[in-house]
Amino acid sequence: MKFAYSVKQKMKIAVLLFCIMGCTLLIRFLEDKSVKDMNESFVSMYNDRLIPATDLFYVAENAYLKKSLFEEVLYEPDHLFNPDELKDTLGKLNNAIDSLITKYGRTFLVKQEKEQLSELKKGLLTTIGIENKILAAAASGGIAEARKLYEAEGRESSRRTIGKLSALMSIQKQIGEELIKDSAFMVSGNKIYSAFQVALAVVIGILIVGIVFTSNVVKISNDKFNLN
Repeated sequence: MKFAYSVKQKMKIAVLLFCIMGCTLLIRFLEDKSVKDMNESFVSMYNDRLIPATDLFYVAENAYLKKSLFEEVLYEPDHLFNPDELKDTLGKLNNAIDSLITKYGRTFLVKQEKEQLSELKKGLLTTIGIENKILAAAASGGIAEARKLYEAEGRESSRRTIGKLSALMSIQKQIGEELIKDSAFMVSGNKIYSAFQVALAVVIGILIVGIVFTSNVVKISNDKFNLN
C-alpha cells in the first residue's frame, strides 16, 4: 500500500518536473528572443539614429555655412566681391549636402521622417534655385542686384530650409527616445525571466528533497516489513 502510494507520489513529482522543464525551455526561448531584439534595437539605434543624426548635423552645418557665406560676401566692399569664388564654394557645400541627404535617405525611416525628408529636399532645391538666381543677378547687375535678391528671397528661403531640417532632427530625437524605452522594457523583461528561473530552481530543489525523503520512507517501511 505504502509502496503504491510512493510510486503515485513519484509520478506526480515526475509530471511536475516535466512541466518545470517545459517552463524552463520556454523561458530560455523568450530570453534568447529578448536578447536578439535588444541587439537589433541597439544596432538600429546606431545605424538608423546615431549615424544619421550626425549626418543631419553636418547638413545643418553646411546650410548655416551657405547662409553665412552670403551674409559675408554680399555685404563686403564691392571691389572684393568675386562671383566665381562664391559659385565654386556654394557648389562644394551643395554637393556635400546632397551626399549627406542621399546617405540619410538609405537608412530606416518612419512615415513622419519620410514626409519631412521630402519637404526638406524640396526646400533645398528651392534654395539652390534662388542661389543660382542671385549668382545670375550678380553676373548681370553686380553685387547690388544680388544683394537685393538675397534680401527679398534668399535669406527667407535659407531660414525655411533650416527650419525643416530642425523639424527632421526633432523627429529623429523622438524615435531615438522610443528605442531607448523599448530597450529598457526588454531589460525589465529579462529580469522577470531571471526571477522565474530562480523560482524554478528553488522548486526543483524542494522536489529533489521530497523525492529523497519519499525514497527513505519507502526504504524504512520495506526494512520493517522484512524484519517482521
